[in-house]
Amino acid sequence: MIIMSSSFSQELLISTLVLLVPMYFYFRYSSRSKNSTMLPTNWPILHMLPSFLANSHNLHDYLSIVLAESGHNFKAHGPVGSGMRLLITCDPANVRHIFTTNYTNFPKGAEFAAIFDIMAGSLFTIDGAPSLRPRAKIQSVLSNPRLVASMATCCRDKVENGLLPLFSHLASTGTPFDMQEVFSRFMFDLAATPLFGVDPGLLSFSLDMSMPPMDVAVAMDTVMEVGFIRHLIPASCSKAMRRLNIGSERKLRMAHTVVRRFAAEMIEERSKITLNGGRCALSNDDEHEDILSSYINDPDYKVNDLLHAVLLRFMLAGRDMIGTTLPWVFSPIASRKVPASTGAMMIFEPEDTKPLVYLRAALYETLRLYPPAPIERKTVAAADIMPSGHEVKVGDTILKSLHSMGRMEDLWGKDCLDYNPNRWLSKDGNTLTYVPSHKFLAFNSGSRICPGKEIAVMQMKTVVATVLWNFDVEVVEGQIIQPKPPCILQMKNGFIVKLRKREL
Repeated sequence: MIIMSSSFSQELLISTLVLLVPMYFYFRYSSRSKNSTMLPTNWPILHMLPSFLANSHNLHDYLSIVLAESGHNFKAHGPVGSGMRLLITCDPANVRHIFTTNYTNFPKGAEFAAIFDIMAGSLFTIDGAPSLRPRAKIQSVLSNPRLVASMATCCRDKVENGLLPLFSHLASTGTPFDMQEVFSRFMFDLAATPLFGVDPGLLSFSLDMSMPPMDVAVAMDTVMEVGFIRHLIPASCSKAMRRLNIGSERKLRMAHTVVRRFAAEMIEERSKITLNGGRCALSNDDEHEDILSSYINDPDYKVNDLLHAVLLRFMLAGRDMIGTTLPWVFSPIASRKVPASTGAMMIFEPEDTKPLVYLRAALYETLRLYPPAPIERKTVAAADIMPSGHEVKVGDTILKSLHSMGRMEDLWGKDCLDYNPNRWLSKDGNTLTYVPSHKFLAFNSGSRICPGKEIAVMQMKTVVATVLWNFDVEVVEGQIIQPKPPCILQMKNGFIVKLRKREL
């Protein structure tokens, strides 16, 4: 089994060494003994940082408890001199204010761009006027009917020629496997193929079940993991580690090298196909439909670093949104031990899944409980008073906890922690009920609504419908299924399952 990344806790510990280690341990244990509430203790000098570090291993659940106890909003402070002033919120009224009512006052900010510096200049790190042209560009690219049709065909072909043969082999041998890793491979290929017109082939396998190395996928995970660490500790600590080339910053520097090399190799491979008059992996005709072709000759993207930043953003958006969600979709379904039914091997086309309203409700319910990006960050440009009554100052950071928002009883009812797709359905079950985006933020909200939302839903529905029609999924007993703490909500220990082919 391939290890997806090195231990996050080890990286965080190395990062913590740059802080005052003895004080960290002192506050960690003394805070548990003295503080009966789950709210962070406001210590001298270090303020609330020790509480967050002590709960970093389950930060998302910890924030849910804190926000439930404090009425959906909580103001926090970092160490003296760090400049860390935070408003942590899962209040839909505040979210609507941030994304719609006064959105120009809440950019992502320079600190966010510095945290994810490898994507600097892409739509992921910019807001306001500088984001208008890049957003229009992305919307134009992703609304191209030929590209959308080609992406649907690519998804179907990858399921038919990649996922189903692998799953059929694993089902025939009864071999337990990590479904999260398989979907990570699947989505890496599915994201890269329409982007570059080249299939990296991470899902390919030999008779002995050996598969290609996942160095680039691991490097992308590292970008997000270290981004989480940079969110958690003062910027001065990250800068110190970067100068000394130690800890998580050393790991990130190596990951940047791997990711940039991959982008350069894919661009070169795509150029060879063009020069030789060949066909890209996405299209069956001579007219190339890959996303790269829309950018590589655009004078706005002549600088390699900017082009690489944009390409990486596309990769992460395609890979992480779906690849992270799919294991969580199968987890509650498999745990209920769906009984086998008759049926031959079938592949669902995108058109076949459009009427499947309950399937879409199941996807939304999964995204409510396990949003791929569990935390979003904004910066305050000018002093403001939030709808919750909290005052924010220039330079303050606002963290929106999507993970917590889906777990608030007064937003979703007493069964808010239960997996219940029916909450999304109308009384007759034929349509979805309306839920505003400032309450269900998985696809973002306002002017930053995800332009690839329907493509992502189409791909997820195709995969889920095809897999569940053809296989019974059994969760291997004895494993602990829980989320990792970083910015992308992957499963910490993977998701080990067995498959059984549904027989006619």
